[in-house]
Amino acid sequence: MSGWHATVLTLFPEMFPGPLGVSLLGKALTNNLWSLEVRDIREHGLGKHRTVDDTPAGGGPGMVMRADVAAAAIDAVERAGRPLIYLSPRGAPLIQARVKSLAAGPGAVLLCGRFEGLDQRVIEARAIEEISLGDFVLAGGEIAAMALIEATVRLIPGVLGDHTSTEEESFGQGLLEYPHFTRPQEFEGRPLPDILTSGNHKEISKWRRAQAEALTKARRPDLWTLYEKSKR
Repeated sequence: MSGWHATVLTLFPEMFPGPLGVSLLGKALTNNLWSLEVRDIREHGLGKHRTVDDTPAGGGPGMVMRADVAAAAIDAVERAGRPLIYLSPRGAPLIQARVKSLAAGPGAVLLCGRFEGLDQRVIEARAIEEISLGDFVLAGGEIAAMALIEATVRLIPGVLGDHTSTEEESFGQGLLEYPHFTRPQEFEGRPLPDILTSGNHKEISKWRRAQAEALTKARRPDLWTLYEKSKR
């Protein structure tokens, strides 16, 4: 195993690589800057129907993924120091700092849930890290796994080409990113900001920082509070 390596455990392996196989990420995948392995959890299902779920203990709607089936799927993977992550709406929010730490490591093993969730006992027994994309619920963890992989792989050197593009973007310095502009000079009565055509790169940098600060303060007061504390 070389480079950054993702292993995805899912009931729907046909969903991959999906968007991960196109554009710059797909090119990087072809060029072996990172690798993707997809495994079908149902291969470890029980009986002739490869059952992977059962009714909730204590009653309730839906079905729950069995601990023994999930454990068998997990244990069949060579971890090689990679973190084991379960994409779950009750997990810790995925933030850029965690993405950077994942990109700096050997890869990740991602478990995609379905149904009402995963038996808590296997989460504890395998010390699975739970990560959430936000305060909403998806039908399964596959889209969330793709988002986590994309966010991480794009930070791998050589994938995007220009490392400065990731340094200045949203969350890179604790702020939302400043607004972008390009030609034409005027669009529906809205001209380009004069500062951006001045050629004064020092002033342009100051303007962009001020724009980023204003956007963060207005749209993400939680980030602004943390940013203010970091400057003290």
